[in-house]
Parts: sequence; C-alpha cells; structure tokens
Amino acid sequence: MGAMKYKRIVLKLSGESLAGDQGFGINPTVVEDIARQIEKIQKHGIDCAIVVGGGNIWRGLAGSAKGMDRATADYMGMLATVMNALALQDALEKLGVMTRVQSAIDMRQVAEPYIRRKAIRHMEKGRVVIFAAGTGNPYFSTDTTAALRAAEIEADVILMGKKNTDGVYDSDPNKNPDAKRFDELEYIEVLQRGLQVMDSTATSLCMDNKIPIVVFNIDDHENLVRAALGENIGTTIGGHES
Repeated sequence: MGAMKYKRIVLKLSGESLAGDQGFGINPTVVEDIARQIEKIQKHGIDCAIVVGGGNIWRGLAGSAKGMDRATADYMGMLATVMNALALQDALEKLGVMTRVQSAIDMRQVAEPYIRRKAIRHMEKGRVVIFAAGTGNPYFSTDTTAALRAAEIEADVILMGKKNTDGVYDSDPNKNPDAKRFDELEYIEVLQRGLQVMDSTATSLCMDNKIPIVVFNIDDHENLVRAALGENIGTTIGGHES
C-alpha cells in the first residue's frame, strides 16, 4: 500500500452494509469484520468519523410511501441509525478501539449530543466518532449528514461503502451488461446525469465545500483500508484538480 493520502476521513456506511446477505437487521459477524477494518485504518494514524444509515431496520421514505406522516417516518429512521451506531461502537470497543457515539437527537443515556468541537477533540485523542440520528431533522438523508459532518470537521474525503457495486456506472449494471463504470467524475456531472450516488443536496454540499467522494464496494472489506489509504479503487468524485 502507498503512503497515507488522507489525515481525516468520514466513512459513510449504509444500514444494508451491516445486514450482510440476510438483507435486514444487524449481522454481528459483518459488523465485527467492518470494525476490524476500521481498527486497521486507525492504526495508520488516520482520524476516522463514521456516519451510518438505518435502511437495514427502517426506511423513512418507505413508511411515507405507505401513508405514514413523512416527518414521523424519518424520525423512526433516525432512531434506527442509533441502533446501528451502538452495534458498531460495541464491536469496535471489543477490539480495544475507543469510540464515541454522538447523536443529533438528544438521548444522553446512550450517546453524547453532537457537538462539533467535542467530536474533533475526540478524534485528536485517537477515538473513532460515530455520528448517529442523521442531521436530527426530517427530510434530510444520512448522505446529507455525511456531507454536512465532513464539512464541519474539515474531513479530507468521504468514503462511501456500497453493497453489490464497485463504483458509479452510467446505468444500472445489474440490468445493463454494457454499463460503463466511471473512474472519475465531477460533482456537476453527477447532478446533471442524475447518477444515484447520493442525493442532490449531499452532492451539492460536497461540491460547495470541495470534499471528494470515493464510492467503492464494501463487500470486500479490505477495500475500506485501501480507500482510506488513498488507493485508486471505485469511483472518485471531485478533487481531481489536486
């Protein structure tokens, strides 16, 4: 592996990545495997923050589509991300990795409230920080949370671990065998083409703050370490001028 490229990263994990092949819930074996890769990243001296989704437990949009109040459905999704964050914290601390969960929704019995300067201080002390409960507001995805937190803590990159895909394609590779994978993209291309990398709010926020995004396949969990060390895997969005 080459020299370390990033000093501080935000790792965006989908809720589905914690479910493994079962497709729902939390798979302890998968969570432990991800935790081991995060441990390796930390040993390289890289500050690591994590934003985790909740789609393995509950999706707010799905609830809303079936008639549930959108805000209520989204708050339920935020609570699902807290469950995932606690599972990941438990797996990391069993490996001896000191971890703090910071929640955008106040629940002091299980997590700290999100405080930007405190999060940065935790990382400076070698702790992994897991941001839970999204932004604390309905109508915003955990992709937007990742972009927002990355800007706030001045992260060098967002690493987006995806299931069943090794980057960004011009069409669905599961439906089109001739789909082309991009090695590099600019933010504006993602927006103009309507590519399903992250929602447009998150992409625009990354563009405005010049935060590169690396989209890679998390099914091979060694890719986590490779991406954090700056290897050219998956698709890189933005950041090409440097």
